[in-house]
Amino acid sequence: MSECDMKLTVLVDNNTYIDQYYLGEPAVSYWIEADERYILFDTGYSDVLLKNAAAMGIDLTQVTDIVLSHGHNDHTRGLRFLAETQDLSGVRVITHPSTLWPITLDGVPIGSPFLREEMERMCRLQLSAKALQLSPHVWFLGQIFNTNTFEWRREIGTKEINGLPVADTSPEDSALVVDTERGPFVVTGCSHSGICNIVEQALRLTGHQKVCGVIGGFHLFDVDDRLAQTAAYLKGHLDGTLYPCHCVSLAAKAELMRHMPVAEVGVGLTITDGRTIGHSVPAGIEVEG
Repeated sequence: MSECDMKLTVLVDNNTYIDQYYLGEPAVSYWIEADERYILFDTGYSDVLLKNAAAMGIDLTQVTDIVLSHGHNDHTRGLRFLAETQDLSGVRVITHPSTLWPITLDGVPIGSPFLREEMERMCRLQLSAKALQLSPHVWFLGQIFNTNTFEWRREIGTKEINGLPVADTSPEDSALVVDTERGPFVVTGCSHSGICNIVEQALRLTGHQKVCGVIGGFHLFDVDDRLAQTAAYLKGHLDGTLYPCHCVSLAAKAELMRHMPVAEVGVGLTITDGRTIGHSVPAGIEVEG
């Protein structure tokens, strides 16, 4: 596979940078430009997506594809606010079939604001449990194979499938890979499937031995044996920089930094072809230096 140019901008994350006045929330959304496509990966929790995009001068009406990594509302609820402000009928929305079932935690809904029937009326919905090529250099990974024994799926709440409640382990949790000039760059949401399993699948699809970068939540909180094995795997399969954010604890980030290059992530971060090129500056804000 030949490579392409990629530009990724962080629209929503837990973290914001000093002297850059965007909004943060415990959620995820990335704006990706590749292969002349405009891809929105996850949509955050609220209208923060819309406010930050406007402040950065990103025109969300250009979106060609929306990828939902999984069903949790910190990755999908922003879609409701987006749908209220623009017509999505021509936009392709790609996700795993299990993303759009109702999910509850202690009786509280924590799933997508739209279920399958509503999504089919609203957009060009494309459900796939298999890997799906979105453009010449961009792949949706589909359902992630459990190839690393140290990574297991935690149960978070209950999913209602055809009216029947089941313990939810987020089997739909997936990611994107973009084959850049420096190698595959992986974009993930929460990595309920295991970040190493995700990287492994990305490498199989692209035919590479290493990735040039990984951004997203890795769902790592404790400094334990799983983290040690995760760090060892990533160190051996990364030729570039790691961008852990969202659902990664400070302790986990510090441990990962002992083994490989780790960059700070915040709203406005821009990455081109696996390289950090700076932070977007809100309109009307002057930054000295």
